[in-house]
This record gives sequence, structure tokens and C-alpha cells, in this order.
Amino acid sequence: MAHHDRHSHSSAPSDEANLFLDVLQEAPLSGHRRPTSILGSVLYCILLASYAIMAAAAPWIFFSIHRLVPSLLCSCNAILLLITGVFQQYLSYQVRKVRLQGYYMFSQKLKHIVRIPFSTTAYGTTLMLLVMVWQPQINILSVSTLLRIIMFVEVICAGSFMSIYIGCVHQYNSLDRQPDVLKSLYSALQPSSSLEELRYHDGGRLSDQQMALLQYQRENLHYLNEEILRLQECLSKYERSDDGSTPQVDLAHLLAARDQELRALSAEMNQMQSELRLARNLIAERDSEVQSIRITNNQYVEENERLRAILGEWSARAAKLERALEAERLLNMELQKKVSKLRNHRTESSEQRGD
Repeated sequence: MAHHDRHSHSSAPSDEANLFLDVLQEAPLSGHRRPTSILGSVLYCILLASYAIMAAAAPWIFFSIHRLVPSLLCSCNAILLLITGVFQQYLSYQVRKVRLQGYYMFSQKLKHIVRIPFSTTAYGTTLMLLVMVWQPQINILSVSTLLRIIMFVEVICAGSFMSIYIGCVHQYNSLDRQPDVLKSLYSALQPSSSLEELRYHDGGRLSDQQMALLQYQRENLHYLNEEILRLQECLSKYERSDDGSTPQVDLAHLLAARDQELRALSAEMNQMQSELRLARNLIAERDSEVQSIRITNNQYVEENERLRAILGEWSARAAKLERALEAERLLNMELQKKVSKLRNHRTESSEQRGD
């Protein structure tokens, strides 16, 4: 008994140390994350492209009013600055929605990115105004050319960061993991380690992360309230009224409709399976035919090789016969010459005897 008491007292501190660790598995609801739209960013990139084209073709577009080209370029850049400010407000709203979804670190990165196009446009507008005021005398560059160069650099910088923003938003839309604000929720519950000071400080942003966590939980509560109301409305449709009448929605009819849909789907699935089996049989038949054709083709190839060997052998024999015939012909010609010589010699000798 005393041994059992000592064992229970010794295991109590370990149980108290692990008392809250099971909370780590109970994350707040995060399945209602909505993707962020990139339509505004794409439209802004198209606007930047149009602005760059206008800057490149400014001498030809404003050919009739060539003297007013610098003023028109500055005016267009000021309009672009206003539009960029509007887009920055819109993108900041999109980043705030990402933050409310619980992705604090991701929203911090996006928040810094969406500020850069407006800053770039503001710096570019300031440089253009300074150029217009001071009119720098550069031999190789006119004022209009210098303004256009500033516009091109401005468009390239803003477009680059907007492209980075679009890539980050696309990455966010394809994420499939828990929000990062949950790390700050469980930072104090993690087991102690040699790096425990880092989880409490985290660069001085723990309070900001806790605020983001509270906003995320508030959004989750709002979403859960909406889901509860929706489920209550659905439940009320199937509840009987106080006087014991029939339900507002005919459940038997709904079940029959669902059963009919399931039967139709099963029939369609069976038909697809039969068609698949038929297709497999046809493919097997075609494979067997192809295999037989390949065997026949191999036989023909072997027969052709054998016939070629026979033809080669007969060609060699024909060549030998031709050479033998040629030698025989030459020999016959020599014999004929000898015979003619002998005849001539005999005729000559007979004539000499007659004389």
C-alpha cells in the first residue's frame, strides 16, 4: 500500500506536466478558407503594360503636340500614382482577409510587397517632377527621353513586385495546411527545450500574432454561428409542427429521389463497366491479331533472307559459268585460228607439190 502511494505521488508531477499537451491536437476550425482573387493584380499588370507601351510610343502618339510631351508624361504618371493608391487599398484589403484566415506570417510578407508598387510610383513621380523643374542639360538625353527612362524603370519595378505578389497569392490558394497563428497559441504549451526563449519573444511580434489569433478565432466563431443558423434552418424543415401534421418536406419523396439517382448512377456505372470490358476484349483481340501479324511478318522476313541467300548463291554460280563460257569461247577461237592456219599450210604445201 505504501509502495502504491509512493508510486502515485511520483507519477503526479509528470501528469501535471502533460496536463495541457492534449490541447495541441485541438486546433480551431480552419476548413472555411476562401481563395484570394488575383483579378485586380492582373488588371494592374495590364495597366502597367499599357503604360509602358504609351511611354515607348509617346513621340509618335503625341506627334502633333511634341512640346507638351513632358507635361503629358508627368500627368499620366500622376494618374498612375492615383490608380496605384486605389489598387494598394484593394490589395491591402485582400491581405487583411488572408490575415483573418490565420496566415499571419504570410500576410506580413504580402503586406510588405503590396506597398512597394505605390512607393515606386511615388518615387518615379517625384523624379519626373524634379526633372521638369530643373530641366537638366544632358547631351545624349533630352528631357522627354529622361522622363521615359524613369517611366520604364518605374514600370519594371512595379510589375516585378506585382508578379511576386501574384505568385505568392497563387501559393496561398494552393496551401493545404493549418494557419501559422496557431503556433503562437501553443507556444507556451510546448515542452521546454534549449530554444525556449525564442518561442516567447519571436522577434518581438508575439503580441501582434496573438492579436491576429484573436481575429482568426473571431472569424471562426462567426463562421460557426452561420453554420449553426444554417443547420437550424435545415432542421426546422424536417421537424413536425405542433399539431402533429406531416413534415414540411416529404422525406420519403427525397429518399426516393436519392434512391432513384443512386440506381441511375449504378446502372450507368454498370454500363460503363460493360463497355470497358468490351473495349478490353477488343484490345485483346487487336493485340492477338497484331501478334499473329508480327509472327507472319517474321516468317516472311526469314523466307526473304533464305531466298536472298539462294539468289546470291545462284548469282555466284552464274558468274562462274559466265567466266567458264568466256574461257571456252576464247579457247575455241584459238583452236579455230590454229585450224585455219593448218588448212592454209596444207593448201600451200599441196600447191607447191603440184608445181
